[in-house]
Amino acid sequence: MAFNSNLRSSRRKLKSEINVVPYIDVMLVLLIIFMAVPPSQNPSEINLPSAERTTQPPSDYIQIAVKEKGVLSIGIVGKTPQGLEDVADRTALIERLRATHEDHPDYPVLISGDRESKYDDVIQLISEAKKMGINRVGLATK
Repeated sequence: MAFNSNLRSSRRKLKSEINVVPYIDVMLVLLIIFMAVPPSQNPSEINLPSAERTTQPPSDYIQIAVKEKGVLSIGIVGKTPQGLEDVADRTALIERLRATHEDHPDYPVLISGDRESKYDDVIQLISEAKKMGINRVGLATK
């Protein structure tokens, strides 16, 4: 019995390769969908978490207030309150903080920022207080 060689060649050969063209098509469609659908939240809008007070604030402390439009105030709050008084600019506030800290080195500093104040102003004040050697610097909350 002789085998016909034409019979073997006429059969369809199986491919052992994966056809990736349909996968590429699906990935391109998904890419277009994700690019076309707008994000649900504005990326420049940050919703900060709220926190409850875990400890009571100290009885005596130096308070720095950053009000809207960049108005700065400083004073001592506690047993002998001096009240907050406005200062002309940032350098005057730093000098006043340095003098107040020298008079009361054990008092911590609490910085309160208004909702309309710049975040950068508050961070810069924390940095300046740390540079002066004040170890206990915190943020005042309501």
